Amino acid sequence: MVRKFALKSRTAADNIDFAAELNRQQLAVATAAGGPMLVIAGAGTGKTRALTYRLAWLVANGVDPSRIMLVTFTNRAAREMLSRVELLVRQKTRDIWGGTFHHIANKILRQYGQKLGIQPDFTILDREDARDLIASCVKEAKVDIHKRRFPRKSVLAAISSFVQNTLEPLEAVITKRYPMFIQETPDIQEVLVLYTAKKQDRQLLDFDDLLSAWLRLLAGHDEVRERLSDQFLHILVDEYQDTNAIQGAIVDLLASKHRNLTVVGDDSQSIYSFRGASFENIITFRERYSDVKEYRLEVNYRSTPEILELANVSIAQNTRRFPKNLRAVRTSGLKPAVVPTHDHFVQARFIAEYILQLLDEGRKLNDVAVLYRSHWHSLELQLEFQRRNIPFNVRGGLRFFEQAHMKDVLCYLRILQNPHDELAWLRLLKMLPRVGSAISQRIWQHLDASPKPLSSAREPAAANLLPPAARPFYLDFVKLLRKLAKLSSPAEVIDVVLNDFYDDYLVSHYDGANLRREDVRGLANFASQYATVEAFLADVALAGEFSGETVVTGPTEQDYVTLSTVHQAKGLEWPAVFIPWLADGRFPTDLAINTKQDEEEERRVFHVAVTRAKDELYLVVPQVYRNRSRSLVMMKPSRFLTEIQDGLTEKLELEESLPSLIGGREPEALPAPEQSPDKRLNSH
Repeated sequence: MVRKFALKSRTAADNIDFAAELNRQQLAVATAAGGPMLVIAGAGTGKTRALTYRLAWLVANGVDPSRIMLVTFTNRAAREMLSRVELLVRQKTRDIWGGTFHHIANKILRQYGQKLGIQPDFTILDREDARDLIASCVKEAKVDIHKRRFPRKSVLAAISSFVQNTLEPLEAVITKRYPMFIQETPDIQEVLVLYTAKKQDRQLLDFDDLLSAWLRLLAGHDEVRERLSDQFLHILVDEYQDTNAIQGAIVDLLASKHRNLTVVGDDSQSIYSFRGASFENIITFRERYSDVKEYRLEVNYRSTPEILELANVSIAQNTRRFPKNLRAVRTSGLKPAVVPTHDHFVQARFIAEYILQLLDEGRKLNDVAVLYRSHWHSLELQLEFQRRNIPFNVRGGLRFFEQAHMKDVLCYLRILQNPHDELAWLRLLKMLPRVGSAISQRIWQHLDASPKPLSSAREPAAANLLPPAARPFYLDFVKLLRKLAKLSSPAEVIDVVLNDFYDDYLVSHYDGANLRREDVRGLANFASQYATVEAFLADVALAGEFSGETVVTGPTEQDYVTLSTVHQAKGLEWPAVFIPWLADGRFPTDLAINTKQDEEEERRVFHVAVTRAKDELYLVVPQVYRNRSRSLVMMKPSRFLTEIQDGLTEKLELEESLPSLIGGREPEALPAPEQSPDKRLNSH
C-alpha cells in the first residue's frame, strides 16, 4: 500500500516571521485587517519599518501589488521601502504605485488627463521655466513693475502655489501671507489667469497643476474616481502630518469607496505650516473617519530615557495633540544639560570648545549637530568654528553669508570700505529697476575711471549714462549712498539699507521675505559689536568669503559637525545635539508666539529638535545680548525650558562669564564646566 501525503504550498507570508521582526505595536500595524487606520508614530519608533512590513503583509497575503498605492514625500523613500518589501516577500513589487504625490499624479494624468483637456504628451514645467512664463504674463498684462511695488516672478509663483495647495481663494492667500500686496490683488489675479491660460494653450503643467488636475479629475469625473478607487484597494500615506489641503482631499476621494486607508505620521512633528502643510489633516482624521482604528508607535529606539522624558513633558503642554508617551528601549544615560551663557558670543565659544573636548573623549565630528530655530542663529557659530578650524557643513543650504540677500546687503558695506570693488558695484546697480548688465557695466566703467568712485557716482555725469526712465531710481540710490557715507557703524549701515531700500526689494523679489528680513536684522545685531565696517568685513571674510563652495577642513574631509535649522534636520539623528538660542523671542521666535496655534507649532519644532539627540543633549541659553545702542538687554529663558519641572535636566555652569569675542581676536581657553565633558562621556 502506498501512503500519500499532500504538501501544503508555502505562501510568501510563511517566509516572514512578522512577530519576530516587529515589536507588539509595529506588528499590530503591519497585520491589521484593513479599513481606515491612523498610525501615530512618535520620533524614533520605527515608522518606516512598520510601514514596510505592512506592505509586505498585504503582498504576502495575496493582494495584487498593482492594487496598492504607497505615497511618500520623496521618491527615494518609496524606492527604498519597495526594495525592502521585494526582499521580504521574494517577488517583484514593481507594480506597486509608489512615490510622491506629484510622481503618482503624473502617471494618472497621462492615462486620464484627456478628461480635463490634458493630452498624454503634456510637458511638466520646472520651477524656473514656470517663473519665466509668469514673467511673460506680467508683461502681457502691461503691469508696470517699476513704478510700484509689485511681486516679481518668484513671489507670484509662490502665491500661485499657495492658492492651489491650500485650496484657498487668492484674496485669502494674499491677506494672510502677502498683506503688502493687497492693493495689487486685481493685477495679480489678471497675471495668474493669463498664466493658467498660457499653460492650457501650450499643454504645460507646473508641479502644482499636477495635484490640482488630479483633484479635479477625482471630484469632477465620477467614473474615473470609481475606476481608481477600485484599482487602488489599499492606500498607504507616509508623513501624513506634512500633507497639505489638496493632498488630503485627494487621499479622501481615492479611499471613498473601499476606505482601506492607512495614514502614518506624528502630529507632534507637524512643523511645515509655512509651506502650506495642514495640521488639520491629521488632527481631524478621526472626525472624517468615524470607524477609524488608531494605533500608537511609542517604543523609541533612538534616544535615552532622560531625553525622551524631557520630550514627553514638553510636548504635553500642547492642547491639540494625540496623547502618546515615548518609551526608551535603551538604558539610562545623561540628563539633558541646560547651559546658561553670558551672551550669544560666549554661547558660540562654549559650543565650539565643548565639541573639541568631546572629540578628545572619542566622539567624531559626524556625531555632533547644532540645531537652531532660524538660519541667522548660526552666524556667530560659523565664525567661531572657522576661527578654531572646526570642519562644519550647513545642511540644506548655503552658509550664512553666501545667501543672496546677505550678499546684496554686504555689497553696500563693501563699496564703503573699498570704492573700487567692481563686483559689489555691479551687483548693487543691477538691483535698480530698469538697470541691466549693459547699463551697469557702462556706469561702472565711468566710475572706475575716477580716483574716487563714490564721489563720481553722485555727479550728474553718471546719472546721464542711464536712460531717462531709470534715472529716478538711480538718484534714489545716490541719495542712499550719501546717507551711508556719513556712517561708521556697520550696524547702522545695514539698518539704513534695510529701511530705505532693501525691505521693499525683499518683499517684491524674494519669496519668504519675512525670514530673509529676520536674517538681515540678525546681521545688523551681529554687526553692532563692531566699531568699523573694516573690522566687520574682516570677520565676514573668515566665514568663507562670497563663494558658494562648502569648505570642509581637517584630517578627514568627510567628517564635519552639522549645522542645521530644526526644519532641515527632521528625520535625522546624532549622538550629541546642541540647541542654542533658547530664549523667548529667539526660540520660540517673536513671530511664532502671537497665537496659541503658532505657539503650539513652535513647541512641536522644539520637540523635533530634542528628539534628534541619541545620547547627549545641550540646551544653551544666552542671558543677555547687546542691542543697537550697545547696551545689554536681559533675555528670558525659553518658555520651553521654564515649563519643564525641575529634575529633568541638569545645569552645566561655566565658572565665569567670558568677555564677548569681537573683531576676530584670538579666542581664549574656555573655563572647564562644573561637570567636565570627560565625566559626562564616561558615564555612558
